[in-house]
Amino acid sequence: MDNKSDGKATASLVLGIVSLVFIFFGTFAFIGMILAIIGLILGISAKKESPEDGKAKAGVVLCIIGLALCTVSLLACAICVGSLASLSL
Repeated sequence: MDNKSDGKATASLVLGIVSLVFIFFGTFAFIGMILAIIGLILGISAKKESPEDGKAKAGVVLCIIGLALCTVSLLACAICVGSLASLSL
């Protein structure tokens, strides 16, 4: 395995895990989305260089899950704030 490919796979895995952590921070979920997109790019690049790499596959899967869940979390937060703003006090 190429050392460059291994670094990209590890970075993709770490960014996927960090993006999953940002799910729980509501308004900061956009940071998780950005990290997941970067990790997804790195993971796909590492997978092209070394198709049998398990770290690259895990990184891509975690980034896809993190991107989806961060998007749902951010939308839920925006809907909640919008519904609270529409209440008249």
